[in-house]
Amino acid sequence: MDTTTTPTTTVELTAATFDEVVGASPVPVLVDFWAEWCPPCHTLAPILDEIAAEQAGKLRIAKVDADAHPDLSLRFDVMSLPSLLVFVDGRLVKRMVGARGKHHLLAELAELPGLD
Repeated sequence: MDTTTTPTTTVELTAATFDEVVGASPVPVLVDFWAEWCPPCHTLAPILDEIAAEQAGKLRIAKVDADAHPDLSLRFDVMSLPSLLVFVDGRLVKRMVGARGKHHLLAELAELPGLD
């Protein structure tokens, strides 16, 4: 998948694209570690898509298929799915484990620079 897609959409990351996309982002990046077999991951996906559209230019949403990229899961100590990792200037600043509603998620993200 093209990692230069518009910021209003989520982008799939791989080991080859992770550092470039996350490190070069001028806005915070929320990375969703998910798997096809994970029902809470599927519940969370449309919520993240909505947030990506609403927070375009302020927050970037990216996804990592934990089964396809176990090296990234290991690198970031992802033990449960879904796991949401937030990066600012390429640094991990927040970790959230488990699905949550949109309002709860936005409240947890409100402390990030530039978010409403």
